[in-house]
Amino acid sequence: MSKVRNIGIVAHIDAGKTTISERMLYYAGRLHRMGEVHEGTTAMDWMPQERERGITITSAATTFFWNDFQVNLIDTPGHVDFTAEVERSLRVLDGAIGVFCGVGGVQSQSETVWHQAERYKVPRIAFINKLDRLGASFDRVINQMRERLSPNVIPVQLPIGSEDGFKGLIDLVELKAVMFDEDGLGKNSQVVDIPSDLAASAERARAELVEFIAERDENMLEAYLKNSDVPADVLRSGIRRATLKTSLFPVFCGAALRNKGVQRLLDAVVAYLPSPADVADVEGYHPKTNDIEKRRADDFEPLAALAFKVAVDPYVGSVISVRVYSGSLKKGQNVFNPRTLKRERITRLFQAHADERVETDEIFAGEIGVVAGLKGFTTGDTLCVENRPVALNKIVFPDPVVSMAIEPKTQADREKLAAALSALESEDPTLALTTDPDTGQTLMKGMGELHLEVLQNRLASEFNLKCNTGRPMVAYRETIRGEGAGDVVFDREIGGRRQFGHVVLTVAPLDRAKGNSVQIEVRENVIPREFHEGIRQAIVDGLATGVIGNYPLVDVTVRVTGGSWDDISSTEMAYRSAATVALRDAVRCADPVYLEPIMKLEIASPTEYLGDVLSDLSSRGGRVKEILNGEVAQIIMAMVPLSKLFGYATAIRSLSKGRASYTMEPHSLEIVPEPLAEQLQNR
Repeated sequence: MSKVRNIGIVAHIDAGKTTISERMLYYAGRLHRMGEVHEGTTAMDWMPQERERGITITSAATTFFWNDFQVNLIDTPGHVDFTAEVERSLRVLDGAIGVFCGVGGVQSQSETVWHQAERYKVPRIAFINKLDRLGASFDRVINQMRERLSPNVIPVQLPIGSEDGFKGLIDLVELKAVMFDEDGLGKNSQVVDIPSDLAASAERARAELVEFIAERDENMLEAYLKNSDVPADVLRSGIRRATLKTSLFPVFCGAALRNKGVQRLLDAVVAYLPSPADVADVEGYHPKTNDIEKRRADDFEPLAALAFKVAVDPYVGSVISVRVYSGSLKKGQNVFNPRTLKRERITRLFQAHADERVETDEIFAGEIGVVAGLKGFTTGDTLCVENRPVALNKIVFPDPVVSMAIEPKTQADREKLAAALSALESEDPTLALTTDPDTGQTLMKGMGELHLEVLQNRLASEFNLKCNTGRPMVAYRETIRGEGAGDVVFDREIGGRRQFGHVVLTVAPLDRAKGNSVQIEVRENVIPREFHEGIRQAIVDGLATGVIGNYPLVDVTVRVTGGSWDDISSTEMAYRSAATVALRDAVRCADPVYLEPIMKLEIASPTEYLGDVLSDLSSRGGRVKEILNGEVAQIIMAMVPLSKLFGYATAIRSLSKGRASYTMEPHSLEIVPEPLAEQLQNR
């Protein structure tokens, strides 16, 4: 297990993640020919739409060996519309490589994925790519990383040359230069003495690295006090310890498309990123008692595995990607689902290589694999044994921000469309399907226009379904600005039997992005405990539909404070009905308002088009937060309502003659302006 690495590559779109993955597979002997993103020939971007668009849409896993170490690699998307793929990958990884463009530096999605990794406490190393490109600057990117990501970013390599002159790197651990062979696909390089004009700066950089670690690591401090010229093996051990504690993020450099620096990056993966044995025991809870349960990474511990991805295979059926934290999975084994409290039998096990799978008999602790034969498992479910059950913490995904009506072109395809959408929903946790209460149309909700467009194309290519779609719509929310109370008695005769329930509750606003809270504070002698869960569920269901526009309510706290009961006539149905009406009464009294998604927009525009781009942003209700001087473009950071950004890709191409680019991601929810609120009310 000490020779296993479960790692992912995360970055902003176009930073070079997939190119790096292809080089790793080639150098490890997993591929006989390197694929290229621009040619649509990569192994990791295997979906037809990925190859057509030149972007990663779904995370792809593969396994290869480097220097006798088993590396389980996941290549993740860089586009914000597919952030769920990054979220679920980081949940099951032990380490990550953050890739940064030597020209673009720290971009919006770079920050997002870095902070996602921070949330899961994933140790990271960084790779500054594309240092052969015009405008590339290693020092500038390092400074941006320290300002925007972490002050604990420290180079372990330095580039030799820049742009077209990028020809090698300095290894600060060994204090040697590595000169790249321009021929031979980068397989060959020469280790030589550091050029004399760079020797002093290399010595300073190594001293900074040693001192940084010595301040945080007692073993390194002891070695440093004995001899400030710390030996390479001692320094390497210190870098590893600091990286595992996330008190250091070592930085490497190269130009993957030119095959420079990737082999040294692989060396760093096995030297500095954790094995499953280095990671803390995974934590969950007992599904019946809610007691905390821990599992150690050991084949002989009780089974604990997490299903982090579901896909539908036309030949095998439902296949589930799993990370085994403890115990092992065997073909033919029965596994227990603590969510459904049911057992299911594994029919087949696989190791994955992008869209290809190799059958195996067992997946051990610390490994990532694919399971077939399980029908009742979804993303976030735990696989365990019934006599030692554990439910691991679930993966949290963001809420959809855009919706679109969809219907088949022919009535005969209606059932086929419903089945296809259900299959896509089981694969994609950020796809939500609802029915418009007024029109009866099916609504697809997703993370952005591109997300919905890709789903629509998949319906056509994978399910042979031609559909009509409406224009994209914003997924608005509702909240409250004040407090309110509801007091409802449900007392009716239904089916010849009296049904009685009485609920008193209050509602109050929470800070934005805090979610909803439901608290049952009533004593058992007022409402018996057996009815509490039914009341809670009725309130949760009620919060899914607001009172002014039927949009979900968010950032609301509900407290059930009173009521009454009848020992003969009280029923759960009556309490659920009373709670539902009391909630709506309370919300109506609490100044309900609409919320709209605000997007964080990052635009890279040539200087000559800056005025037109800013004027257009103003017309869309955008608020410019910052304008940065980049090497080759002006970088505009702005907040813009999502409702004003549909079709923005076409607009900015027109404004800049195709030379400006942008990325956006959800930032917050804000109360809509009064004119828009009136429009929503009159829909």
